[in-house]
Amino acid sequence: MTARPACLSCGAALKSEVIDLGMSPLSNALVEPGSQEGDELYPLRAYVCENCWLVQVPAVASRERIFGDYAYFSSYSDTWTSHARAYAANATKRLGLDEDALVVELASNDGYLLKEFQAQRVPVLGVEPATNVARVAQAGGVPTVSEFFGVSLATRLATDGVRADLVVANNVLAHVPDVNDFVAGVGLILKGDGTATFEFPHLLRMLESGEFDTIYHEHFSYFSLRSAQRIFERHGLDVVDVDELPTHGGSLRLWVKHADGGRGEASSVAGVLAEEQRAGLEQLSAYADLRRRAGTTKSDLNAFLKNAWREGKKVAGYGAPAKATTLLNYCGVGRDLLEYTVDRSPHKQGRMIPGVRVPIEAPEKILERKPDYVLILPWNIKDEVISQMSGVRDWGAKFLVAIPSLEVID
Repeated sequence: MTARPACLSCGAALKSEVIDLGMSPLSNALVEPGSQEGDELYPLRAYVCENCWLVQVPAVASRERIFGDYAYFSSYSDTWTSHARAYAANATKRLGLDEDALVVELASNDGYLLKEFQAQRVPVLGVEPATNVARVAQAGGVPTVSEFFGVSLATRLATDGVRADLVVANNVLAHVPDVNDFVAGVGLILKGDGTATFEFPHLLRMLESGEFDTIYHEHFSYFSLRSAQRIFERHGLDVVDVDELPTHGGSLRLWVKHADGGRGEASSVAGVLAEEQRAGLEQLSAYADLRRRAGTTKSDLNAFLKNAWREGKKVAGYGAPAKATTLLNYCGVGRDLLEYTVDRSPHKQGRMIPGVRVPIEAPEKILERKPDYVLILPWNIKDEVISQMSGVRDWGAKFLVAIPSLEVID
């Protein structure tokens, strides 16, 4: 008898499956052209822990295998870089950061965010385990340690005198297989009166909108405020404020301090917790509809693409985000229905989405081929994509999104 996987937060046995998305490759394991090897596929199943109510995907590969060489570079999304600029300005003003402060970002990617603090003369340090991405940050003048973060690295940094006024962990907590080690490490490098911020997609919004494509192997955890709060409390940290954000289909930004700091919670914390309680996130019934929503998306997208093919219409994709791997593999959409997709990142161009082997081209390909429909795979930035690709309307093309439901946009 196979042992049940254990909860990443509290260690309890996971009994309740939220959704089974079949066999799927690692989402960012883009395939090189001409590759004759079969893509490695792994079960993609999300569970909810009935003890601490963390939703999670059991690990199928090591963090080194997943993140050692990474295809995602944050700088290629205008929406995301604008978000980073606004956050840096807000945090600098709110916390009174200056040239005597230190900002440490965990999973600092190519340095896109820390450059915004540098522009305000605030000293920074990045921690980025993907060596190829860290090199880009270092070349751009952002000091970066290329290691995985946790208690071990935090202890060495603290011993060397690294104590942060602000620790930034934007969209990384979900990617961490050992959340307790990671959060404990944050406590070690955070000054006594320092602040840490964590951003992640809000589980509540994922369930409301049926955003099943945000489930993939690189995303180990899917947080509510309460499930995250339990982890912080375990390591002597308190959530003192929370911002609700539009990013990634609806996210939370938590402002976290040492529990002995003597500062109470803002009313926003109680407000989000109350909303989660009303939605029943600590009841299994709250998770029952995600499987149905995914099935509807699968049938609707396939029906549309097959009908377009029968009518001689051409469909191209836009973007090659991690969520595209889940969507296309779960829906069984290969290059017979989606000939190619395009992406602004040169690090993705010329490669293929794993599993379905849909080629990734430069955006100019759409202007050359003039498809009838453009399927926006990063639906969370659809407004940016529609603005960038508005020229497709010159030949009457329309945009298409599959999440939260199939929609044709004239």
